Amino acid sequence: MADSDKAASEEIFIGRQPILGRNQELFAYELLFRSGRQKNSADVQDDLAATASVILHAFADLGVEQALGPYKGFINCDTTLLLSDLLEALPADKIVLEVLEDVEVTPEIVERCKALKAHGYTLALDDFVNYADKFKPLLDLVEIVKVDLPPLDAAGLIATTNELKKWPLLKLLAEKVDSREQADTCMQLGYTYFQGYYFAKPAIIAGKKLGHSQLSLMRLLGLVLEDAETNQLEGVLKAEPGLTMNLMRLTNSAATGLRTRVTSIRHALTILGRRQLQRWLQLLLYTNPAGGQAVSPLLQLAASRGRLMELLAGKMKPGRVEFEDHAFMTGIMSLMPTLMGVSFEEILRGIDLSLPVREALEARSGELGLMLRLTEALEAGDGPACADLTTQLAGLDATAINLSVAQALAWANNIGKENA
Repeated sequence: MADSDKAASEEIFIGRQPILGRNQELFAYELLFRSGRQKNSADVQDDLAATASVILHAFADLGVEQALGPYKGFINCDTTLLLSDLLEALPADKIVLEVLEDVEVTPEIVERCKALKAHGYTLALDDFVNYADKFKPLLDLVEIVKVDLPPLDAAGLIATTNELKKWPLLKLLAEKVDSREQADTCMQLGYTYFQGYYFAKPAIIAGKKLGHSQLSLMRLLGLVLEDAETNQLEGVLKAEPGLTMNLMRLTNSAATGLRTRVTSIRHALTILGRRQLQRWLQLLLYTNPAGGQAVSPLLQLAASRGRLMELLAGKMKPGRVEFEDHAFMTGIMSLMPTLMGVSFEEILRGIDLSLPVREALEARSGELGLMLRLTEALEAGDGPACADLTTQLAGLDATAINLSVAQALAWANNIGKENA
């Protein structure tokens, strides 16, 4: 690869956005390949070549295919990418090819889509707003249509949805869903998939307090941070059968790396050690406290955030275990207001967090705060913000970040599989 191509590739960041099913279960990730540079007409082709290179690198070297686990990956395709031979190198069973809204529906494009479909690829039409006859050849081929909500008012959404229902086999995906109300409306209209961070936005209710199980978990976490005796931890867990069940299930999972079955609370507490116990308690916050199914988009997002920040911390300050632990805690706890519906002030009451973690969570400040902002920018696919934040974090570049994204996804998916 020429130096200029290598430099271009290194400026592209891999982001990912969850796509959910009707029960808010995780269905897929949209993989976002975003340049850190501001676009200009002179570098469009260079960016396309760089993006193509990074897509191949992501699947061939970074292990994104494995990192996706049981989920599919959606990839944007403009005209040039759609017509390139690159796509045949990607795994057809793992990829959904999104035909972008500005792709002109020519006979060449239609034939290319037919050929890709014959090769086993799933096709989607991206950013659909209003029906026009020019889209008919593609609507006869694609399996998913992503309807772009922001440009549509209520009447427009109904009209567009009714037009698309003339293709009864189409599955409709509502994208840029910003609220639970929008999701409910699209659910009633028959949409199958939903994309947007409405499920990760905090809904703080004035006067709401933490529930009993949540308080017990926070108390346990506080005891671990204070290095309390094992019998104190055991005493709290014995009063919470649901939490104990979740702890036993998590500690028995392959994700812990243990080679022996955990058979009692004390056994789990002894074998895990305080560092592992701390992170599993944090993950338990995102599971059903009554011992139900653990997999949720919030668990996946929190787990991948924590692991990503931990991996980045290891690259920034090798050997600094405490810094890695603080980074993991920051990532995991960053979604707790959403999970619990109360403010950080209420959540952190009585827990002796280190000052850097607290400042990162409450104000996005300090080194950990910058790392959290970088993680959020990756989730949003904001390439320029990723590039700017990377320059402020010594020891990181796009290559290291992209590798860490793939590793974090794989780790989070492993948790999801063990608790499905």
